[in-house]
Amino acid sequence: MATPKASDVLGRVTLVTGPEEFLNQRTVSAALRAVRAAEPESEVSETTADQLTMAALGDLAAPSLFSSVRCVVVRQLEDLPEDAHAGLVDYAAEPAEDIGLVLVHSGGQKGSGLLTKLRKLPLVTEEKSATPKASDFPRFVASEVRSHGGRIADDAAEMLVQAIGQDLRALAGAAHQLASDFPAEPVTEAVVKRYFGGRAEVKSFAVADAALFGRTAVALEELRWALDSGTAPVLVTSAFAGGLRGLAKFKGAGRGLREADLAREVGAPPWKLRIIRDQARGWDDAGLARAIGAVAQADADVKGAASDAAYALERMVLTVTTARSGR
Repeated sequence: MATPKASDVLGRVTLVTGPEEFLNQRTVSAALRAVRAAEPESEVSETTADQLTMAALGDLAAPSLFSSVRCVVVRQLEDLPEDAHAGLVDYAAEPAEDIGLVLVHSGGQKGSGLLTKLRKLPLVTEEKSATPKASDFPRFVASEVRSHGGRIADDAAEMLVQAIGQDLRALAGAAHQLASDFPAEPVTEAVVKRYFGGRAEVKSFAVADAALFGRTAVALEELRWALDSGTAPVLVTSAFAGGLRGLAKFKGAGRGLREADLAREVGAPPWKLRIIRDQARGWDDAGLARAIGAVAQADADVKGAASDAAYALERMVLTVTTARSGR
């Protein structure tokens, strides 16, 4: 949401909806900060909707001895008892001037009828959180770093997502750490590797990237380091399979496509597309077919078809690197 002012919250109802608890909490916190900035003595009351009656709402919103300005946060709106719906809608139609009411609904169909009624009211402002798509997470990371005054390269943002996963709270914390530690220079892929390269997913992608470039010695070294530090063999075969899929899609994409259209065709962000283009220069269709077969065999081996997973992965690396341009 845009940074709210106190006038956006007081005398109004802020309706926070959606499944992303982290983003919902950010919206709630922003509303509370806006009121506190305008009135430092303002107070906050919180409750869950299953405990809310109109009498209880009146108590929560009542001015205290210290301040008449108050924010009331009601969580889990979907659990509001049916007999309280009409009263809440009536209040939301004419909210008290010095009260900011923040209602949090965690998504789903439960309570949707109440949401429909609230959305029709002129003094209700809705802020929605949606479950991010895979392509949204690197943009989220970049936005987080910028919000702390830093900069991050596209490939570094993507690698951070690979390392941390798709937990917004964890990504926000990592972005804050990187922006704080590198306030005067952009965060690069090398920096992310140094900070978070111990993550299993990052190690497996490092092995695959080296192999697809035909760098046998580097790929074997990365593989041994990954296995010694506990990376699951199946993550390695998964990274190889993903890399080869990207190469196959790139080589099969129509020629003359614009960069953005090509990225969509391949299913890769622009920075990754540049890496795939460089890798693809050393691959032909026969080599790709041979490499894909080797990865499929290694995947079966590490899942139980062979007794020595490390040997199966080393054989896969050697086959893939030699399959590049018929080496």
